[in-house]
Amino acid sequence: MAGVITASEPSWIVPFTGVSSRCFGKLITALRREGVDEARRVRPWSLPLGDRVLLVAAYWRTNLTLRQLAPLFGISKLIVEGTLVPTRDHTVAEQSKNYRYSTNHQVVTDADIRLVVTVGRPVPGNRDDCKAWGLSGVKAAVGRTTVIADGGYRGTGLVIPYRRERGQAKFPAWKEEHNTSHRRVRARVEHVFARMKNWEILRDCRLKDDGVHHAMLGIARLHNLALAGYGQEQE
Repeated sequence: MAGVITASEPSWIVPFTGVSSRCFGKLITALRREGVDEARRVRPWSLPLGDRVLLVAAYWRTNLTLRQLAPLFGISKLIVEGTLVPTRDHTVAEQSKNYRYSTNHQVVTDADIRLVVTVGRPVPGNRDDCKAWGLSGVKAAVGRTTVIADGGYRGTGLVIPYRRERGQAKFPAWKEEHNTSHRRVRARVEHVFARMKNWEILRDCRLKDDGVHHAMLGIARLHNLALAGYGQEQE
């Protein structure tokens, strides 16, 4: 998604930073010298360094919410979570932690509007979410978009909650605040799953081969249509 505001267009810099384009350029150079733009082992930034600095400046200067700023900079916030679907076709399912044969479905949801963005191909239910993230195809589908996930996605480069280190009694206040905010956002994908699992086929799927995948795709589409229809009625 292309952004409206970008540091590559000098006319945006002064209104959102209060400094000239020349000074802004010096700031970016200084940050690069300090290594803030070095290649990351985890998920790469979705914006170049200049745009990231401009985004922070715009946030401070305007006090707009990140939800309001995201479309201006061409970024969005997604949530990924895996859900198990009991599946009778044992050629595509495996026994999972609930001792039933099931498939793991990775679902990516828009954090703000709760619409399903993409549904990955099912993987055997004994695969954890960390592996299913890549195997299901959702990782490739979302590209470099910022994605929020729970602690089960450790090592994937996704935005996950902070975890206490061994011997650490409690978090600093800012980490507690981050985790609280993280939980509130992640709860939205659980609400999506609750709605989707009103469809009984996701509680005991008897379809074979790709049947469970097509069922999940169809129910995700119906979920989105229901949400969109509700919004239109409210208007």
